[in-house]
Amino acid sequence: MPSTTFSHKDWELVCDNTRTCRAAGYNEEDDGPNATILLTRAAGPHRPVKVELQLAEDERQPAPDQLAMSIDGRAVGMARIEPTSSTLTLTDAQMPALLPALLKDGRIAWSGQGTTWTISTAGSNAVLLKMDEFQGRLDTLGVLVPKGSKPESNVLPPLRAPEIEAGPVSQDKNPIKLTPAQTREIKTALRQTVKEGDRELLDAASESAGKLEVRPLAKDKLLASHTCWIAAYNTGEGYWVVNKKPPYSAVPVTTSATDYDDGVITSFQKGRGIADCVATATWTWDGRAFAQTSDKTSGMCRQFTPGGAWDLPTLVTNVRKSR
Repeated sequence: MPSTTFSHKDWELVCDNTRTCRAAGYNEEDDGPNATILLTRAAGPHRPVKVELQLAEDERQPAPDQLAMSIDGRAVGMARIEPTSSTLTLTDAQMPALLPALLKDGRIAWSGQGTTWTISTAGSNAVLLKMDEFQGRLDTLGVLVPKGSKPESNVLPPLRAPEIEAGPVSQDKNPIKLTPAQTREIKTALRQTVKEGDRELLDAASESAGKLEVRPLAKDKLLASHTCWIAAYNTGEGYWVVNKKPPYSAVPVTTSATDYDDGVITSFQKGRGIADCVATATWTWDGRAFAQTSDKTSGMCRQFTPGGAWDLPTLVTNVRKSR
């Protein structure tokens, strides 16, 4: 499945496996209050661009109810802010003014209650060009950078998100008590699947290195986990599917997980200590193996709300619960 990521200066692009692309731009760092804009466009001919603006949370000054938008000092209308998210969606009338300004270093601003938020255009040209290229829009009438003349009939179509059926898992959530011999044998099986850099804590015997946990997963399978690495503000738990009886024949899932519950392994990693940007992923048991079912980041680390500003996936799937 295709996907791509690209960043340049104050802009970044993330396109997922359905060919939907999301381009996020930010204000210049250390230049005024923080704001970010997101352009989302699905794949296929004649697809519109949705634009959203988000303001960073500020407990001292709640976001205004509406903002006045301007391009190079020229008013282009008002837009209401969603109070629960400090986010607004641009109107159809404002879109024609925004895109040319992004491509020609215009001054894009929103003002309200005496405060002005701006979006940098540094990097926007390169990112929007990459979006057009990924979606097969170059030289077509629907291209963003620069305008083309060919019909959109040859634009790449959207791809369907994979369908994943979640398999039944054991409802016994208690770790299995292992004998010393079982612990040694399972750890040996796990080591054979892990790169040397992720094996240090598996090899260690101290309590601070973590301990092996094994729990029931399916009829003839167990789920083993052990800490693989520790960083300044993240940890990586390794998860493996092993046979219920020897030989254990471990199958690795990931070495960067943070949790497991009811057939789903989750990874939540902070881009820096204050968690203003994160990366998340999930793997879901389908009855035979763990299939990766999501992968996304929240955008650049620009001091927005904890957890980041946006959902920027590279992998999306439709997960169905088994009946």
